[in-house]
Amino acid sequence: MMTLCSDVLKALQGKTLATAESCTGGGIGAALTAVPGASKVYVGGVISYTNDVKNRVLGVDQAVLDKHGAVSSPVAGAMASGVRKLMKCDVAVSVTGLAGPGGDDFGNPVGTVCIGYADKHQTFAKKYLFHGNRDDIRQQTIQAALELILEVRG
Repeated sequence: MMTLCSDVLKALQGKTLATAESCTGGGIGAALTAVPGASKVYVGGVISYTNDVKNRVLGVDQAVLDKHGAVSSPVAGAMASGVRKLMKCDVAVSVTGLAGPGGDDFGNPVGTVCIGYADKHQTFAKKYLFHGNRDDIRQQTIQAALELILEVRG
């Protein structure tokens, strides 16, 4: 994980990065800040574990939350866009998902995760289905979010 984080920070050299995390509870930020010198790129993040925080702090439209549910690509994209604006940074990544023990009212099973990405050129989200226990799903989500940054920026 340390190598992946170092690679992300190198790929974003000269840029700034922020995170909006739900199911990982700050795990992406913790992984990034384990790398010495991370503050040259990583500016911080928001742990938006509830829909209220997604709406009030990150600016995710309540109608989008109601229509699609928290674990959806539209919400992940809005979270990334919202934290990018809030933190005034170049790049943002967001995660929202179900690490367990149960699914949601929208039919998403445990392991469903949406990862959002935003920069000045684009905002998008990808949907994933991870497997394993709660910790496994959280770790796979952190890795996938970091890999997505490299895929786009690397």
